[in-house]
Amino acid sequence: MAGGRLELGANLGCRMTMESRVMPIPPAPSLMRLDLADPAATDRLGAALAQHLEPGDVVALRGPLGAGKTALARALIRRRAALCGVPVDDVPSPTFTLVQVYDMPAASLWHFDLYRIAAPEEAWELGIEEAFETAISLIEWPERLGSLLPADRLDVRLAMPDHGPGRRATLSGFGGWARRLRDLAGAVEADVAG
Repeated sequence: MAGGRLELGANLGCRMTMESRVMPIPPAPSLMRLDLADPAATDRLGAALAQHLEPGDVVALRGPLGAGKTALARALIRRRAALCGVPVDDVPSPTFTLVQVYDMPAASLWHFDLYRIAAPEEAWELGIEEAFETAISLIEWPERLGSLLPADRLDVRLAMPDHGPGRRATLSGFGGWARRLRDLAGAVEADVAG
């Protein structure tokens, strides 16, 4: 029963009511798949994405060890810094520090590597809530956040092929990113192709 009350057990001398609510079904994510022939193609994907990020955006970087998540993040950070006119000499992996913050004029960029956290709540100690509200967040190992991972996000899954070099990137837009990914798909594909 949508949006009303349902009475159960009235004929048994007891009355139990249950409120029913209509829960909207979230739209299906928008998908884009790209074959990345070499590390330069991975760099081009990162650079292409950097141009389309805004404060509050969350990019979840998924894939096994060695898939290229950190390489993609580095390329994205370097391109974003260049677009903002901010010199960035070194882009270290946050494997041991867990987070690296890059201050930029339009929005800071926070690069998280959550592989080493034991519980999702540990991410609060890293300032992830502030990053979600005001910055651009790149998150390696986002599954470690569990239900704390924002629903409105771009997922980038990197996979290694069974044979040969290269990677397969699958981009999934959730929430507002579903529309945004559809809108920028052609531009990203063109940039990655070189």
